[in-house]
This record gives sequence, structure tokens and C-alpha cells, in this order.
Amino acid sequence: MKIVAVLYPGGPASAETPELLGCAENALGLRQWVESQGHEMVSISDTGSGLESHLPTTDILIATPFWPAYITRERIEMAPNLRLLLTAGVGSDHFDLAAAAERNITVAEITGSNVVSVAEHVVMQILTLVRNYIPSYFEVIEGGWDIGKVAARSHDLEDKSVGIVGMGRIGQRVAARLKPFDVRTSYFDYRRLSTTEEQTLGARYSQLVPMVRESDVVSINFPLTPATQGFFDRELLYSMKKGAYLVNTARGRIVQTDALVEVMESGHLAGYAGDVWYPQPAPADHAWRKMPNHAMTPHVSGTSLEAQRRYSDGIRGCLESFFADEPIDRDYIIVEGGRVTSPSYAYAYEG
Repeated sequence: MKIVAVLYPGGPASAETPELLGCAENALGLRQWVESQGHEMVSISDTGSGLESHLPTTDILIATPFWPAYITRERIEMAPNLRLLLTAGVGSDHFDLAAAAERNITVAEITGSNVVSVAEHVVMQILTLVRNYIPSYFEVIEGGWDIGKVAARSHDLEDKSVGIVGMGRIGQRVAARLKPFDVRTSYFDYRRLSTTEEQTLGARYSQLVPMVRESDVVSINFPLTPATQGFFDRELLYSMKKGAYLVNTARGRIVQTDALVEVMESGHLAGYAGDVWYPQPAPADHAWRKMPNHAMTPHVSGTSLEAQRRYSDGIRGCLESFFADEPIDRDYIIVEGGRVTSPSYAYAYEG
């Protein structure tokens, strides 16, 4: 079999840090093992002709979410031998799931591999916004010492209202990590947690609009599907509490690009943070790069070295099962048997 892994370029760090498994140079740490099993492994970061020249002979395609490649219907049609799509991480919306289902291609992702990493990133970015950290940092870098200017936008997180949109694995971990800060946590999801789970996390269920109207901080933690694309539109953004903060580590297209810029420039929101963009990589002139009061990062929340080890191990487990003609771990499956089966995606694709 021919396995193609489309991964981010590691550059000099790939040699200096062998633990940087998710880059093209280190090929998830799997090249030697794959070849010992009698298969070919090609690892690239070229998302144009380099990728497409391999597609006609590819049996298994592995890709990290979005960067460096979107696996579109057109690309799937260029790969007649393709039988398995694997996400090295979590979130498989960079694959055209409908096209994969039509071709009876199995899609799997390493569920849970990045949940700790992303949840920690969310809490970090909440604190970064609320405590006005970025301007404080640049005050030092630029040789200043204007305490008043920085402190004028700095708050305690304690006793603030935090709303979590999407209470899955990541949302629950965000709630758990925020609990020691003595915040008032509420959440919205299509599935309500049990009473015991709510009590453990210190979170109460709420409808979406009342929650965002009341929250000082809103964290977006649900997957991108046709139903959630553009979910945070101009109307919902302006319905948020004036002076609130929005954190989005889910997917860039969940928030309407131009509407967010307008809301930020108007001063309705006090800050926006996250590490997901559309498209990815974000072009140099992407409007979000120049918004006031943002604390964006380049989609690194789920790419800690520990997360990379977890999704490398998970990819190997999927390949071992596939090579042995055994079922892949059910928790990993997104598309199988011509159907989108994951509950996170299925409702959007099957109505």
C-alpha cells in the first residue's frame, strides 16, 4: 500500500526536536515502522502539485487539520485507490466527508488526542484577554512603563460569567479547569449533560442566546459542520454582552469573518482570541490579523509535543488495524460504510 502523509513543515526544528512528530520531516515517527510492514510512506508538506501527483496511486491519506491541505471532493476523485482517510489530530472537516461517504472511504480521527492541549490553550487565552496580557507584554518590549494604560483594561477572572458553546470533551475540560477560578459557568449544547456531570463541572445548562447575552466570556468548542458554518454571525455577535470576550479554538468558519471585524472595530467586544482561521494558513492580509484587541495564534492549540505523541500513537493503531483487516477503534470513526456515523457530524449531513 502507498500511504501519503500531508503534514506541516517542521524546518530546522524537525532535526533539533525529534519529538516534533507531526511535521513532514519526521512523518509522525512512523516511516520506519510502515516500511517494515512492507508498505510505502510518502510524507510531504507541498499542498499543490506535490500532493496531487501522488493521489492517483494513494491507498491511505493522512493529514493534519487544514494546514497544509484541504482534501476536497476534486482531490478525492483524483485518488481511485483511496480507501482510508486519517486525521492526525481531531476535527475532520478538512476532508469532504460527503464525498468520502459516496466513495465508501473510511474516515477516522484520533479522538481525544488533543483535548487537554486545547482546553489548556482556551484557559490561557481567556486569561490573556481578561488580564490584558498582550498590551502588557508589548509595553515591556517597546521600552515603556505605562501602568495606567495597561491596567485600564485588566480585570480579575474571578466571579465572571463564562459561557461554553459545545460541551464535549474539550468543553468539559475547559469547565473543569475554570472551576478553581470561581467563575459562574453555563453551557449550551444539543445534548444536555447529566445532573451529576453538571454538578461535578460546576456548570448549568442554558439556551444559547440568553447565555451569550449574560456571559463575560464565551468559549466556542463545537465542530464545524454545514449546520455550524457561520454560526456566530453579525446578529449573534452583537447579541453578546457589550465588553465581553470571545475565544474560538474550534474552527474559523464558525465565526463570520467580516462580522467579527466589524464587532471588534466598533468596540462592542473587548477582545477576541483563538487559533483557528479560514482559510488556513491565513494570508498575510487576513482581516483578523489587524483587528484591535485580539490574541490570535496560528492553530497550535492541539499541537503540543504531548498531543503529537498521542495522535502519532493513534494513527499507528489505525494503520495496524487496517493492515490486519480488523476494525478501527469505534471512537475514532467519522465515516464508514458509506455513511457519516460520528454523532458530531451525522446530524448535519443526514438531517
